[in-house]
Amino acid sequence: MLTLFSASSSFGQQRSPYRTDVGIDAPITGALLLGTAIGLNGMQKKDGLTEGEAYALRQENVNRFDRFSAGYYSESAKRVSDYPFYGSLAAPVALLLLDRDMNKKFGQIGALYIQTLAVTGTLFTSTVALVERSRPLAYNTALDLNQRSNRNSTNSFFAGHTAATATATFFAAKVFNDFHPNSAARPYVWAAAAAVPATVGYLRLRAGKHFLSDNLLGYAVGAGAGILVPHLHKVKRNGKGFSLVPLQGFTPNGYSYSGFSLTRQL
Repeated sequence: MLTLFSASSSFGQQRSPYRTDVGIDAPITGALLLGTAIGLNGMQKKDGLTEGEAYALRQENVNRFDRFSAGYYSESAKRVSDYPFYGSLAAPVALLLLDRDMNKKFGQIGALYIQTLAVTGTLFTSTVALVERSRPLAYNTALDLNQRSNRNSTNSFFAGHTAATATATFFAAKVFNDFHPNSAARPYVWAAAAAVPATVGYLRLRAGKHFLSDNLLGYAVGAGAGILVPHLHKVKRNGKGFSLVPLQGFTPNGYSYSGFSLTRQL
């Protein structure tokens, strides 16, 4: 005889799909924020290009994949890119405030969001501090020499605006998906999460701030962090969370039975 015993504890939307531990997550987030600060300090110590190095830049020396954009520059594209960039950073906060189920876990999700941004921040600042790659605009001989050679002009690899935007939008989509796994809005949420950083990446490309490869890597880093950090904290049904425990024995009248008990590990 097969029997299935259900635990009284249910996993409803009033519960968070995530498991966090202050003793573990706080030190990790602190270390990541420190890593971001160290990388940022390294970025600020960069010298940029000398006058001779700036004049020596040649479009033909850029790899074929990125060569088409060497020399791009658009102040308007740069300005417009800031709107979806800053707006995206507020998206998870807005979702927390507007979604009733998520709002109940504001502190937990907010802490996860900070940790997620810190992951991207550490990867971005450390990479830019270590890698010297001139921006596409540095190849534009019509620009003032200072624009082509200043300290910021060698921060092309990889695209920070694109990475941060993807981090925010994919984090928001992932959290919405985990809180509302049956929502019909999920495809639209994911589509918006993918479209916004792609738009920022395109604008940064047109602005002459980053090559295509810089944007693609920034997109991948941001999206990866936005999805993986909350996913690694997710309550697992085959580990943490629900688990099936095998049962076997005899009933009071002597009949044997076997089955499973559905239990929740707290």
